[in-house]
Amino acid sequence: MSWFESLILGLVQGLTEFLPVSSSAHLRLTAAFAGWEDPGAAFTAITQLGTEAAVLIYFRKDVGRILSAWFRSLTNKAMRGDHDAQMGWLVIVGSIPIGVLGVTLKDQIEGPFRDLRVTATMLIVMGVVLGVADRLAARDETGGKHRAAKQRKTLEDLNTRDGLLFGICQAMALIPGVSRSGATISGGLFMGYSRAAAARYSFLLAMPAVLASGTFELKDAAEEGHVSWGPTIFATIIAFGVGYAVIAWFMKFISNKSFMPFVWYRIALGILIIVLVSTDVLSPHAAESAG
Repeated sequence: MSWFESLILGLVQGLTEFLPVSSSAHLRLTAAFAGWEDPGAAFTAITQLGTEAAVLIYFRKDVGRILSAWFRSLTNKAMRGDHDAQMGWLVIVGSIPIGVLGVTLKDQIEGPFRDLRVTATMLIVMGVVLGVADRLAARDETGGKHRAAKQRKTLEDLNTRDGLLFGICQAMALIPGVSRSGATISGGLFMGYSRAAAARYSFLLAMPAVLASGTFELKDAAEEGHVSWGPTIFATIIAFGVGYAVIAWFMKFISNKSFMPFVWYRIALGILIIVLVSTDVLSPHAAESAG
């Protein structure tokens, strides 16, 4: 991988990680359109450490408060009813599905799941799912001619069942094209949570999964030596800076905007990929990475 490739891929990772459009799909597609080798699942996981560092810094007050309350609740029974302590447990519960499936489906994630036809299908299907969820949320928020507006749930209403369902939605993002934030936010909207609450929990829930995945890939890469370390670290730094700016923008955007622009973008991109693969302009399979 060249330094220019790492610059572009780092920008793409930072721009798309937190938007409901699938960063893994965009990394795969950027390489395919440019005629580069597929950066691979290891590159994606490692550069996500950069964007996840941006999440940790942006939500540092939330993270610090949750960790403090959770640790104190381990020895102090009175703390176990504290919302922040409960949130710590809910993040752990919600991280179980992606942890189990990530290990179980590792070969599929690095192989068949990276087929562009799978990516295109997931972009379209999850785009429709996000669109329906967004419409339901908008209907509750605005009400109607014969219906009063409905108050949507906040993170104060989060329970074990919902936390696990959020986690199952997040696990779907192991398939490129699904989108971690898109799947978890859609799931949250279907469960009746507000856009802001669903997005906030999506970011918090991603931390253990991404950090574990990135660390796991770092270990494998160090042992097997199949990663270009200089360009990969450079891309990770770029992803961190761009990702932080995107988080700040996205959290303001979702407070009063619809997700429909992302829905139409996903569907259009998915259709374009299908057309290009069907006409042999793009190969559906990843090129063999040289590291």
